[in-house]
Amino acid sequence: MDLDSLMNVELSLTIILLVPLVVVATAGVFYLYSVVLRLVSKVTVRNKVVVITDALSALGRECAKVFHQGGARLILCGKSWERLDLLAEELANASDPSLTFPPKVVQLDFGDMESLPEVITEVLDCYGCLDVLILNNSLKVRGPVQNLSLQMDKAVMDSNYFGPVTLAKGLLPSMISRRTGHLLLVNSIQGKLAMPFRTTYAASKHAVQAFFDCLRAEVQEYGILVSTLSTTFISSPTPPSEEDKPTPSVWSVFSRKTVFGVTAEEAASELVKTLSSRKQEVVMARSLPKAAIYARSFFPNVFFAVMAAGVRNAAAVEELEQ
Repeated sequence: MDLDSLMNVELSLTIILLVPLVVVATAGVFYLYSVVLRLVSKVTVRNKVVVITDALSALGRECAKVFHQGGARLILCGKSWERLDLLAEELANASDPSLTFPPKVVQLDFGDMESLPEVITEVLDCYGCLDVLILNNSLKVRGPVQNLSLQMDKAVMDSNYFGPVTLAKGLLPSMISRRTGHLLLVNSIQGKLAMPFRTTYAASKHAVQAFFDCLRAEVQEYGILVSTLSTTFISSPTPPSEEDKPTPSVWSVFSRKTVFGVTAEEAASELVKTLSSRKQEVVMARSLPKAAIYARSFFPNVFFAVMAAGVRNAAAVEELEQ
């Protein structure tokens, strides 16, 4: 066997030996990361009063689980008393009562704006104050603008803008008086990037993004932090129904939850990191949606042309299917 052959054999053996080591090292890194994340979450939220709206959603439930295990004093908000009680019971049964606090529940429906003053009072009565407010509500609607009623527009704006804003304004004096607090808005990248057939939804997300961007500067002198986390979609474990599937088009790729969405676990982990790092803005999206945001800013005419082409493409596909 010549020298080149021996070198090739040695190289092959080296690669074969290195592959398992790389796999083990990678697994070790991910394990250490998960351990560090759990420790960070406990340090970040331990003994803190944390309010979570829409706690019954996939992300809300995951946040409740992570923060409860971290020792937070949770106030879970949602539309259904029964389901909130079940969630609180699940959390309590799955944890050590000597290390955690039993979650409190408050019924909250942004569709009923008149009830919000009572809700604000009830939230403050739970512990007398709050440290973290996670605004996690979102009502989605899709369709041609001429098909959306004014009633639907108002319902979306109540859920996505007026509701969160009213709740934040009602709880803000408590934070100002204590000169501490953290407001965290879970928003959509459609608060930065408007897509066709989502006029009302995108408008509500742009509005709430602008409100909290302004609020950030106003409350900084009181030691209050405002963070926004913009995601594409929270991926669902169940496949979408036929009516939820996007119409094929150039821009429909942004609606593919399996490709560009994030899981509830990923989003909850990012929320914990945002709270601990005190970062003011996070965009949690894959590379293509992020590139679209930059294209909208730096090459608006190109972006508008692509959006219009997508609408024409969708119309053509519908005609062929009829």
